[in-house]
Amino acid sequence: MEYYQLQTDREEIPVQIIRSSRKTLGLEIKNRQVIARIPAYLPEEAAEDFIRQHREWIVKKLDICRERQESPDQPRLPNRPLTHRELAAVRNAIGQRVAYYARIMGVTYGRITIRDQKTRWGSCSSQGNLNFNYRLYFLPGELMEYVIVHELAHRRHMDHSRAFWAEVERYCPDYRQYREELKRIHIEG
Repeated sequence: MEYYQLQTDREEIPVQIIRSSRKTLGLEIKNRQVIARIPAYLPEEAAEDFIRQHREWIVKKLDICRERQESPDQPRLPNRPLTHRELAAVRNAIGQRVAYYARIMGVTYGRITIRDQKTRWGSCSSQGNLNFNYRLYFLPGELMEYVIVHELAHRRHMDHSRAFWAEVERYCPDYRQYREELKRIHIEG
């Protein structure tokens, strides 16, 4: 088995690397074990960079696992926030960033819904209602903010035209990089 030792401020975390014919990079935590699913062709250094870039996500997820273990009376639903407090934290964090970007972008929005989505990070309806995948909360902040800006830009352009991407770039100049990073992250369900 291949492992990478991820160094954090508090500890060293062993990350099991599983290589396969997949095209995307993915991270998951099973039984408090961090697993990185990596394409077979990807160089070792690139795999390690991917793991290091998601250090914050890994630490947050392991903290939640530890918290659940210390509170055995909490219901166990895999891969989703389990407590009202966790869900409130997700709603609050995403809601604050939506309000901030809507204000500076000069757009309005309707209802914000946090969902357990398997294939999408976010969406915007023609009525201006916004849906976000709760997993955004566990990603690096710049990726979450890119998704928020992307969905709010749909309040001006309900398509992916040049004008839409120009609007995204105005508020998120590095959106191309973040878009590529999100494509490489497999949403584990």
